[in-house]
Amino acid sequence: MGKDTISDIITAIRNADMNRKGTVRIPSTNITKNIVTILLREGFIENARKHRESNKDFLVLTLRHRRNRKGSYKNILNLKRISRPGLRIYSNYQRIPRILGGMGIVILSTSRGIITDREARLERIGGEILCYIW
Repeated sequence: MGKDTISDIITAIRNADMNRKGTVRIPSTNITKNIVTILLREGFIENARKHRESNKDFLVLTLRHRRNRKGSYKNILNLKRISRPGLRIYSNYQRIPRILGGMGIVILSTSRGIITDREARLERIGGEILCYIW
C-alpha cells in the first residue's frame, strides 16, 4: 500500500473483482469508511464488516457478482480514480459528469463530506472528484 489510500482501496476492490474473490480486506480509515458506505448504499457491494488484527482495523468487503447464463461470473464493478495527489480535479455542481447517462456514480469530496454526484447536485455544491464507479 502506498500513500494514496483511495487508489489503494480502488485497486484492491478492482483486483478482487477481476479474480472473482468473494471478499477483500482493506485498511480502515475515515475516507475508506465513507466510500464503503456509499458503495453499500448504491448496491455495488453486498456487505462490509470491521475486523481487528494486531492493533490494526480492517474492513472486510463482500463483493457482489452476477451470474451469466452460461454459468460464468461477470464483473459488475468498474472503478476509475480521477483526482490524484499529483493532479487534483475539482468541479462545481453544474459540471459534474454523468456516468453512463446516470447509471454510474461519481464520488466527490466536498465541504459536507464524501458524497455522490446526485447528492451534490441536490445540495448544489461542488468539490473534488475522487472516482467514477459504474
